[in-house]
Amino acid sequence: MTALLASVRSAEEAFDAARAGAELIDLKEPNEGALGGLPSVAIADIARQLRARYPVKPISATIGDVPTDAIDEIAARVIDVSDAGVDYVKVGVTRGPSARRCIEQLANLPATVVPVLLCDGGMDDELVSHTAALGFAGMMFDTAGKDGNTLFDHVDVDSLARWLRLARSRGAMVGIAGALGWAQLEQIRALAPDVAGFRTALCADGRRSRLDPERVAQWVSALHRTGGGAGAGGSALMPGMVGSARV
Repeated sequence: MTALLASVRSAEEAFDAARAGAELIDLKEPNEGALGGLPSVAIADIARQLRARYPVKPISATIGDVPTDAIDEIAARVIDVSDAGVDYVKVGVTRGPSARRCIEQLANLPATVVPVLLCDGGMDDELVSHTAALGFAGMMFDTAGKDGNTLFDHVDVDSLARWLRLARSRGAMVGIAGALGWAQLEQIRALAPDVAGFRTALCADGRRSRLDPERVAQWVSALHRTGGGAGAGGSALMPGMVGSARV
């Protein structure tokens, strides 16, 4: 079964998503880019409010859209977001000459980092393999561009299935995102990732509009009907999640 990651920008959206059944609440600011970050004080406030009502609901947050070669800035932001009280810190990584060094730095930080490999124009097999070997709690595959193209327009299902199997063989949670919608449901089901992440598909009028809890509930129901596919076989959500967060 695939769990739903709902990207939210406020405490109100977080509560709506949690009530509607989203297993993982992801804090981000869609107005600031694909992985736009909220201020750390806002992250801390939302996390505190959400934990008071949903104490075992896992929370992730993005550090913002930072160039992969800005390694020192990335490290500082990771620590800042981690200290705000979230369970997982998401960091976008694009392929290129700085990607391997960035991934290695992330693996050595005192925070639970989930690298988000941004697959616009494709992804490097060697980078995926190296990332999987470094022992992260999870890995995600996403896109930076929000131009109507989906993850599946940049990477074929067979490659994604192979990468998901590789990451799972190293004990990692695996997730996908990237402008996914109803037209991609069967591809998501074929892959059966542990987590599928959404923003636009959960909003009434584009990713910058308000999250719609009815859409969250519809997607939760659809993902929970997912059958075994090319990527099936992993554990749902990230290692170590407990209580009602398990699926």
